[in-house]
Amino acid sequence: MKEQLLKEIIQYLLVERDYNLKIPTSYQELKQLYKALVNTRAPIPLSETILNKEDHYLKLEQLEKEITDVNTMLEIEPHIILWQGDITTLKCDCIVNAGNEDGLGCFNPQHLCVDNVIHTSAGMRLRLECQQILQGQKIKTGDFIVCNSYNLPCQKIITTVGPQIITEPTLEDELALSNCYKNTLEYAIKNNYHSIAFSSISTGLFAYPIAQAKIIAYRAVKETLNKYQSNIKVIFNVFSGSDYNEYQKMFTNKKNN
Repeated sequence: MKEQLLKEIIQYLLVERDYNLKIPTSYQELKQLYKALVNTRAPIPLSETILNKEDHYLKLEQLEKEITDVNTMLEIEPHIILWQGDITTLKCDCIVNAGNEDGLGCFNPQHLCVDNVIHTSAGMRLRLECQQILQGQKIKTGDFIVCNSYNLPCQKIITTVGPQIITEPTLEDELALSNCYKNTLEYAIKNNYHSIAFSSISTGLFAYPIAQAKIIAYRAVKETLNKYQSNIKVIFNVFSGSDYNEYQKMFTNKKNN
C-alpha cells in the first residue's frame, strides 16, 4: 500500500515539473526520490487528491514509529522535561521548529536540520500553509508563525527564527535567541496549551554554541513560566547525545548548587 501511494505521488510530482525520470523500483529509492521532490517543491497549489494520498502515506509511516506521549515523560524539575529523540514522534500540544527567515521549510533534501525533518514528516500541506500565512514576507529573528500539524502527533507547529552566528554570539544574538523561547512559550501559555517542545534553536547549522544556547534557553523558559505562573510542561528536545549531555550537565549542576 505505501509503495503504491508513493509511486502515485511521485508520478504526479514528476509530471508537474516536467521531469523525465524513471520511477525507482525499490522502496528506499522511492522514499529518497519522494523526499527530494517534496523538499524542493515550491509552495504552489496542487491536487487535493494527491495531498490526500500523501496524508494516507504519512499516516501509515507514522504507525511504524514509536510515538512518545508527553504525559508519560519524567520531569527533570517542576514543569521541565529533557528528552532526546525525534521531535516528529512527540505527542504534545506544540512543537517549536527552528526555521529560517523564509519560513517555508528547508529546500535542501540532504540537510538533516529539524526544519527539513518536520516538513518532510508533516507533508506538503505544511509548506502551503506557511506560504498562505507569510505571503512572501520574512519571519524576523525572534518572531514566529503557527501552523497546523497535519501528519504529526502534536497539535501545532510553531516556526521561529533564531540568530545565525558568523563568528561569536553578540548581546543582540543572545537577546534574539531568548526571544525565540519567550515569545513562543508565551503564545502557548496564552492559548491554553498544556505542553510545548523546543528543538535546540540556532545550535545546528546556525552555529550557536550549545554551551551558551542551553543557558539562554533555560533562563528564558524559567522567566516566562514565573511571569505567568504557568503549569505548562516544557520539553527541551535534543537529537544528539552530546547535546543531551550538555543539558544534563546543566541540570546536574543546578541540583548540586
